[in-house]
Amino acid sequence: MSDPGEEDAGVHVGGDAYGGVRLATGPKRKPAKSAKARRRNLLIAGALSTAVLVGTGVVWATPRQIAGVDAGITEPAGPTGPMNILLVGVDKRDNLTRKQQNQLKLGRESGERTDTMMVIHLSADHRKVTVVSLPRDTWTEIPGKGTHKINSAYQFGGAPLAVKAVQQATGLKIQRYIEVNVMGFIDVVDSLGGITVCTPVAINDPKTGLNLAAGTHELAGVQALGYARTRATVRSDLDRIDRQQQVISALLNKALSAGTLGNPGRLAAFVNSTLRTIKVDPDDGLLGLATQLRDVSLDDVRFATVPLADLDFKTPTGESAVLWQKDAAKELFRRIAADEDLATPSPKPSPSANPSTAATVPPERIELKVLNGTLITGLGARTRNALKESGFLVPEQAGNTAKKDFKKTIIRYGPGRADSARTVAGAIPGAELREVNIDGIEVIIGADQPKIKKLKSAGGPTPAPSSTATPTTKTASQNICRKQA
Repeated sequence: MSDPGEEDAGVHVGGDAYGGVRLATGPKRKPAKSAKARRRNLLIAGALSTAVLVGTGVVWATPRQIAGVDAGITEPAGPTGPMNILLVGVDKRDNLTRKQQNQLKLGRESGERTDTMMVIHLSADHRKVTVVSLPRDTWTEIPGKGTHKINSAYQFGGAPLAVKAVQQATGLKIQRYIEVNVMGFIDVVDSLGGITVCTPVAINDPKTGLNLAAGTHELAGVQALGYARTRATVRSDLDRIDRQQQVISALLNKALSAGTLGNPGRLAAFVNSTLRTIKVDPDDGLLGLATQLRDVSLDDVRFATVPLADLDFKTPTGESAVLWQKDAAKELFRRIAADEDLATPSPKPSPSANPSTAATVPPERIELKVLNGTLITGLGARTRNALKESGFLVPEQAGNTAKKDFKKTIIRYGPGRADSARTVAGAIPGAELREVNIDGIEVIIGADQPKIKKLKSAGGPTPAPSSTATPTTKTASQNICRKQA
């Protein structure tokens, strides 16, 4: 992290294959000051910048800046065909000054760990990218170490054990490993001129120094770091995964924009501030991979999260962890291994499956808007309270429709939200499912005055879903926060 006013001396763009163009951006950067340990959650945001590079192809600019690491990758993918990449954010607790620690609300703990793991799948033609977030608190078998949270694999055995743990948990063959040092995240965001995010709820987190009202915000590097790190919302780490995916999408949008690609100084700053945080295995500088990905668009990058069965599993050691829905997770990774498009239904459904009613998303991960479509006073509020008791995330006030003649309750959902809508339908028997061009999900209560069914007991796991249901995904384009006029 540099002092104010310091700039990079320049970056060699393209290497021998691209003509060796040098972008001059100012005087040479001074060496980073020595400082003290970072807090572990700083690593989360650092991982995001590398996910951006993998999706944009900017990595081709300066492959010589990327260092190698031995992650035990013995069968790397070839130049064609599908590929699975493990992206790990590592906090090596490199030194910060006391002033920086205070500014970023970071502690001074020592050690080295990872809190962010993402599996990035490239389609066979390398035209589509699927990013699957692995919750850091996943309770799983760590090879040779017993059962622990998946993020402990790196602590126990570094990159090689992290790769083995993910391969064992997912059944996927990892063919490339990318490790990110979080030091450069703030510089990455600032080099792009900040990012736009939107939060459906207010966030006030003294631990990260983040205080945002619900709505749309322009965030510079320090605030973006807090936004990616905070757990101060209802779903804690699961909300944080959603925010990480939103931040990746926002960074992708900025990195692919003409304002970055057409601005030599901004492009050079972005490349320099990002690449110096990366280590890879195999140690090939990502040149070939990134060159193939240069035409990937926001609509070609799709995000998914492992389906969960228990969000508050109590481990034998008294920790709180999460358990995967075994059948649904197995099907998710089977489809990825088979290079299937997660946005489409499985081509091989089980004859016993009932995809119209299968619940693949737990209520606590679904935000709803409740509208009273009748003249019955208080019906919207009663329904809202019942849905909230069933575990759904519902705003404090129910609204009303313009027309008051709805006879039947309707669940309206936007593109890509079919799985979440099926979960809602499971809680409102008899309601009509209707896909429309809206963001999110809304329930219009009709004169049938439906009774709300509680899908799970307090603290208990969500019922296991059909393994053939289409997983809930979002593209980077859908994740982008659109500014309101």
